[in-house]
Amino acid sequence: MHQTHADRRTRLMAQMGEGIAVLATAPEVIRNADSHYPYRPDSHFFYLSGFTEPEAVLVLDAGSGRSILFCRAKHPDREVWDGFRYGPEGARERFGFDEAWPIDELDQRMPDILSGQKSLWWGVGRNPALDQRAHGWLEAVRQRYRTGEQPPAVYHDLFALVDEMRMVKDESERAILRRAGQISAEGHLAAMRATRPGMYEYQVEAEILHVFIRNGARYPSYESIVAGGGNACTLHYAANNARLNNGDLLLIDAGCELNGYAGDITRTFPVNGKFSAAQRDVYEIVLAAELAGIDKVRPGALWNEPGDAALRVLVQGMLDLKLLNGSVDGVIESGSFRQFYMHGIGHMIGLDVHDVGQRKLHGAWRAYQPGMCTTIEPGLYIRPADNVPEALHNIGIRIEDDVLVTDTGHEVYTEAVPKRIDEIEILMQGI
Repeated sequence: MHQTHADRRTRLMAQMGEGIAVLATAPEVIRNADSHYPYRPDSHFFYLSGFTEPEAVLVLDAGSGRSILFCRAKHPDREVWDGFRYGPEGARERFGFDEAWPIDELDQRMPDILSGQKSLWWGVGRNPALDQRAHGWLEAVRQRYRTGEQPPAVYHDLFALVDEMRMVKDESERAILRRAGQISAEGHLAAMRATRPGMYEYQVEAEILHVFIRNGARYPSYESIVAGGGNACTLHYAANNARLNNGDLLLIDAGCELNGYAGDITRTFPVNGKFSAAQRDVYEIVLAAELAGIDKVRPGALWNEPGDAALRVLVQGMLDLKLLNGSVDGVIESGSFRQFYMHGIGHMIGLDVHDVGQRKLHGAWRAYQPGMCTTIEPGLYIRPADNVPEALHNIGIRIEDDVLVTDTGHEVYTEAVPKRIDEIEILMQGI
């Protein structure tokens, strides 16, 4: 895997052409008192380095092709308390860097690295602490004017290049994403089997997290949504503390993070294992919309095509349920559908659950390419209102899968979780 990271650095430097790139990992963050949040490296930094320790900076010299890591020095006393550190030499050997130095030498060495370079590539404005340090390095070079040294005069956005690289997943990334999808699916299956009226949302969440951790994914890729009844009409509901009532639906939006890569699945099912007639009517509309969206994911298709296809199905369903009046085109043009469907069809997925990448290029929708990975996740969220039949009150349904664009079409690698009504009911009845 570390050769893969080295190859990515080489590809990036070839695109840069010349100049120095600087990229810092994420800082450790205090949770409270002297307790930290679980550490996770910056996604861009990890994509290019594979290095997971905090207090690290990656420097790339496109002119010479060198990759340089600054990281924490070996510290036997701190390792007794905090665990193993690679140290510069260990990191250089293990992760394939050309050079590695203690992070304490960063400010001392960077002026020499920058001197005489034409350009500096970095995420300007993304990391204020690094911005401030970089200004210091540049000023240190300027102070050498008597010897004829000059700092880079041109600044480029490094993230623009890395974002484009990350949009298309290589084979190693696809393998991890598939496994993250499998583990996420197992968590959803466990939740479906365990759910009963009278349980609390957090008890169902515990079933999911147990599966994640048991399979080596210690953390979810985002805060899990376990929303019973009307809570499902809150898109980012996260309290997960309500009792599950007989006759209600349960919406679960959850995925694991494995080796930095995200899973993201949503399923909606009846707490008691049996859909009511009204729930069935709404569910079938959302399922048809999801299938219509997935069908449009293929190489060369434009990013908006899955969303447009799913929206037409949803709007026709709203008309059939008497939630709205008029024609499909008229409702879409007016935007009145947003009372019940107020988000887009999905997002790229990878090292970030809402992964990087521009959906438009030069004002036009971009086309899918093999190796891109997206979610497809339509929904209907029917809050009580004067224009809503009482039987539909507080029905919130979303169905979401992770879809990889292949050379010939697509691969739904989270389909192990049932989503057809008969399959869900059979699973929950233990047949």
